[in-house]
Amino acid sequence: MSRPHPIPPDALPKGAFRRPHRIRFHECDPAGIVFFAAWFAIAHSIVEEFLDHIGVPFAALNGPRRTGTGLAHASADFFAPGRFGETVTVTPLVARVGGGSYRLVVHVHRDVQELVRLTLVSATTDLETGRAIPLPDDLRSALSCYQERCSPCP
Repeated sequence: MSRPHPIPPDALPKGAFRRPHRIRFHECDPAGIVFFAAWFAIAHSIVEEFLDHIGVPFAALNGPRRTGTGLAHASADFFAPGRFGETVTVTPLVARVGGGSYRLVVHVHRDVQELVRLTLVSATTDLETGRAIPLPDDLRSALSCYQERCSPCP
């Protein structure tokens, strides 16, 4: 398997959703470098905002609608360390919309340098039964619309 190479932020689609994130002390190890697991928490917080942005509020989906969007798979490629106090830009792109899951590729850049790229596969479940369910129509439509608006990940 070949290792991915970092890409600059201008290689990502112009219309992609982007959010800044200031790296906090609690996200770092004693050396002031972002702890690897913290990247997943950072990505998740941006994904919540992303779902709100595309019109499927995360809190409503996972709250009153009782539709879970838990991770079925997660992986990361690390290119450079992030450090306490820096501001990074987090950009989620839809890589695939399936029957009961969707895959996002989340790029994290500091200025023009990609620090980490996370792949997150979220499966939808009925939170009452814990069983897998198909993607809700509004979520499928919103993800597909965003995916069409953006180029596929390089």
